[in-house]
Amino acid sequence: MNRFLLLGATAAAALTTAAAPASAQDRWDWNGGREGDREYRLVGPGVPDLYPELRRTNRGRAFVMRNFDFNRDGLVNRREAMAANRAFESVAGRARESFDWDSRVSDRRADRDEDRRGPGPERTAGWDRAAMRAYHFRQTAQGARMTMQEDVLFATDSDVLRPMAVERLRPLAAYLRANPGVRVAIDGHTDSRGTDAHNQDLSERRAQSVREALDEMGVTRARFRVAGHGESSPVASNATAEGMRLNRRVEVTLLGRRASEF
Repeated sequence: MNRFLLLGATAAAALTTAAAPASAQDRWDWNGGREGDREYRLVGPGVPDLYPELRRTNRGRAFVMRNFDFNRDGLVNRREAMAANRAFESVAGRARESFDWDSRVSDRRADRDEDRRGPGPERTAGWDRAAMRAYHFRQTAQGARMTMQEDVLFATDSDVLRPMAVERLRPLAAYLRANPGVRVAIDGHTDSRGTDAHNQDLSERRAQSVREALDEMGVTRARFRVAGHGESSPVASNATAEGMRLNRRVEVTLLGRRASEF
């Protein structure tokens, strides 16, 4: 069952800035749907959630399918529709009905020139090195590991990923799609509050939620090893609020990889 928190189009406006950084805007494909290009169709449960400007014009439909069909299934689910809405609003603002698609194509001319020359030092074969570096991977015996704290990923005592947590996982998904041989361990942890059974169950469900998010972004679920550890592996004392905060986490390990790669 999909546990992701779904936002309506009205709520998308509040998330505009965080959901669509400038670097992502620069890389969106604005070229599809021009006169003479193929006709794009939208199919899937998320289509009614899309802004009318994205549903009713071929340029809008192309923008959705060329940029936000994360799992490459040809369908638009609700999470993908919300991401498309946020991205479009971040550029068009309130002037969505009069949005100038051609101006965005012109703005990307420099990017196309760079693409012909090859990727720059921060962009490597479909993934963003700078974005991966921002995860602050550290080296472990198992591989390169990064930690995401509970307050970034989830509400208290919940396994439902916050919308911005899904966005935060997007660079990792791009890296994994570009490197299909990399296998991943996802480990959930809690603090010591609650019963052992409750903490174990919560840690497992949270790790599964992260796996499901990456799966929906097109990363084959067979590549993941998922486990919950409850309160059994603290990294700080549970005697303080800050220690408990640090213990509530999900760790993602790229098995066999070096943190220095990023």
